[in-house]
Amino acid sequence: MDIEQKQEEIIDHFVKQASSLEGSALGSLVVEATSHPSLFAFSEILAVPNVLQLEGTETSVNLDVLRLFSQGTWSDYKRDASRLPQLVPDQALKLKQLTPLQVLPYDQLMQELDVINVRELEDFLINECMYSGIVRGKLDQLRKCFEVQFAAGRDPRPGQLGSMIHTLSNWLDTSNNLLISIQEKMKWADTMTELAKEHKKEVEDRVEEVKKSSSHKADIDFRGHEEIYSEPGGVMDYEEDRSRPKRRRHPIYR
Repeated sequence: MDIEQKQEEIIDHFVKQASSLEGSALGSLVVEATSHPSLFAFSEILAVPNVLQLEGTETSVNLDVLRLFSQGTWSDYKRDASRLPQLVPDQALKLKQLTPLQVLPYDQLMQELDVINVRELEDFLINECMYSGIVRGKLDQLRKCFEVQFAAGRDPRPGQLGSMIHTLSNWLDTSNNLLISIQEKMKWADTMTELAKEHKKEVEDRVEEVKKSSSHKADIDFRGHEEIYSEPGGVMDYEEDRSRPKRRRHPIYR
C-alpha cells in the first residue's frame, strides 16, 4: 500500500472519530492524530464541524495544535511554545519530520530542527524522514541542501491556494503550447519524409531510365557492327582479296 492510500484510510478514521466527539474530549484525539507515524495531512480533520467549534473556547488550543501540524514547522512551535501545550516526543518527532517538506537549505534546516551540525541533520533526514516514507530526496553535500524528489502532501497555508492555481494554470498553458509545437514539428517531419520518399522514387526512376536507354543504345551499336561484318564485300571479302596474288601486267610496246 502506498503512502497516499494509507493516508486516506488514516484520515478517514480520525475524521469519523472527531465527528463523534466534542469539546475537551477532542484533546486526546488531537494528540493521537498528531503523533501518528503515518499521518502527515490534517486539513480534513480541521474541517470537521466539531473541531471548528473549538474556536474561541477554553480548549481552542487543540485547534491551534492541529493548525500547527497542518501548516507549521518546528520553529513555529518554538516561537509559540508559551501558549501551546508541551508536545510529547512522538509529536515533536512528527513536526520535525514535516519541516523538511517546506525548508531545504542545510543552514535553515539545522536552525528549524535544532540540530548543531550537518552530520546530525543528514542522519535525521535519512533515518526519520526518508526511511519513514514521508519524503524522498538527495542529500547534496556540495551545495549543502536537501533536494526533494517526493514528499507526502501537506495542507496548504491560507492564501496559498490562489498562488497554486495560478502556477498550475501557467504550467497548463506552457504544456499546451509545447504540445502544439511538438505536433507542428511532427507534421513537418512527416512532410519532409514524404518529400524524401518522392525524391528517392524520382531518382530511382531516372536511374532506371538511364539504364534502359544505355542498354538500348548498346544493343543498337552491337547490331550495327554485326551488320557491317556480315555484309558481302565487307572486311572479310576485303581480307580475302588482299590474300590473293595480284596478276602482273606486261608492258605494251608500240
